[in-house]
Amino acid sequence: MDSVTQIVLGAAVGEAVLGKKVGNKAMLWGAVAGTIPDLDVFIRYFTDQITATELHRGFSHSLVFCILLAPILGWIVHRIHKKREATRVNWSWLFFWSLVTHPLLDAHTVWGTQFFWPFEYRIAYKNIFVIDPLYTVPFLICLVIAMFHKRSNPRRRKFNNAGLYISTGYMVLSLMFKWYAQTSFKAELEVQNVAYEEIDTKPTPFNTILWNAHIQTEKGYRMAYFSLLDAQHITFSHEFPKNDYLLDNIRDQHVVQQLINISAGWYTVVEDENRLIFTDLRFGQVGVDPDNSPFLWQFELLTDEEGMIKVNRLSGYIENTDYSKVFSGLLERAGGN
Repeated sequence: MDSVTQIVLGAAVGEAVLGKKVGNKAMLWGAVAGTIPDLDVFIRYFTDQITATELHRGFSHSLVFCILLAPILGWIVHRIHKKREATRVNWSWLFFWSLVTHPLLDAHTVWGTQFFWPFEYRIAYKNIFVIDPLYTVPFLICLVIAMFHKRSNPRRRKFNNAGLYISTGYMVLSLMFKWYAQTSFKAELEVQNVAYEEIDTKPTPFNTILWNAHIQTEKGYRMAYFSLLDAQHITFSHEFPKNDYLLDNIRDQHVVQQLINISAGWYTVVEDENRLIFTDLRFGQVGVDPDNSPFLWQFELLTDEEGMIKVNRLSGYIENTDYSKVFSGLLERAGGN
């Protein structure tokens, strides 16, 4: 999730754990803890772009990381606030819960988290977009109201808990919406007699009303959108061929294996003159026309004189996109057919 949401969650968890004893300092240090796992973005300054992407939400979003770091931070903050009522153990618990709820929340997004590092398996429920105002705004309002009450005032805990309950309730609701959307996609595939091997469903940006499906067929993929307000049949795109054979001569190269790993196998390859275009499908399209909207994550694979593959992220079409039209199209489609 976005940084603001993680700060709000960390602060609310810190308050729930230690607010009665240390007041707003619990929110402050909870907010700090809520941002720490995302510091892995600085990996990109020490390695290449693809490796940094592969490592994102890895170790820093794991249970091991939370267990190791919490007592260290608890000891440091206890030294800073040693005259306060909280003990080192109290502070350690605050940091553990504020740290661990970060990857647990991120696990609900498309990218997911490697929570059980060092195992490579990623948890990704794909039921909420990385920025969702309906999750964050009510949560933030409740937190701010709680902040302006004294720590001894019972209304402080009530408002903080209300934010936790509302945000958690919305998350549960989004899981129900995902189930309904996926059920609708599957039912329509059966009605239209579309053969498929696997289906991947996720929400579109900033909402849980409009859902996007990637349908894996025998030779490629088809795309579709479904709004919870739709009254008509779902329209599936033409088939995007996977063209996996285009990687046969370079598949063993490390960077190609990295791209396949990052995409979790959901990718297509297109040959364009002397280069290959590798498209990671999981992050969707720029627009809601499943046949004509470009995909968000595309990489150019170039072969150098020694036969090694060099990778460039393609972003020119993103920079030239009129996002006002994209968002207006998104709102219109979310309103139903």
